[in-house]
Amino acid sequence: MGMLTKMPLILLPGLLCDARLWAAPAGTLADIADPVVPDLTQDGSLPAMAVRVLAEAPAQFALAGLSMGGYLALEIMRQAPGRVLRLALFDTSARPDTPEQSRRRKALMAMTRTGMFKGVTPRLLPQLVHEKHRKGPVAETVMAMANDIGRDAFLRQQSAILARPDSRGELPLYRLPAMVVVGENDVMTPPELAIEMARLIPGAVLHRVAETGHLPPLESPVETAALLRAWLTA
Repeated sequence: MGMLTKMPLILLPGLLCDARLWAAPAGTLADIADPVVPDLTQDGSLPAMAVRVLAEAPAQFALAGLSMGGYLALEIMRQAPGRVLRLALFDTSARPDTPEQSRRRKALMAMTRTGMFKGVTPRLLPQLVHEKHRKGPVAETVMAMANDIGRDAFLRQQSAILARPDSRGELPLYRLPAMVVVGENDVMTPPELAIEMARLIPGAVLHRVAETGHLPPLESPVETAALLRAWLTA
């Protein structure tokens, strides 16, 4: 087969996101990759999520993760570095929560436990997407994913995110083609966090996506697809 063999590609979604996050760019890569989007709703820790993903994954694969999916990608690199052929980190961070982030996360979890889970509402969209996407199909998809994933999985995912370690010390040890991508207008994981990761990973390529917030695969699917294709074929 040689060059005709498609690259297994695992695409990890973020908090309250599912396969719809990656659907548009993944759909354009079928000639060179076999994309799979795992279900990240079942486990309450990153190590458990990683074990589940690895149990169902092929022997070796390309790995891309966004936000929480990026934290999980770093955990997969801890557990099975030899299985990851190339790594793409979208709108994420190698740092743990700051005390303030942890406090906000715990407050949100406490509200959710008392029956206040609202998923992603129009009020939250400014934190997630560029202003041009706050109404219309992108906003509708974000809200629908959150609604479908629901309260219990949200609590599990937040617990997993809350307990993540500082991964910055591990990044200089990576030896694989790596790409770091961030929306230019991402307020949740701003560009400086992407710049930090790209500096720490040897040879990493950094891309900043214009007029895009925290969710480039949904907000800028054509550019995201082009970036993924270049990374997969580099």
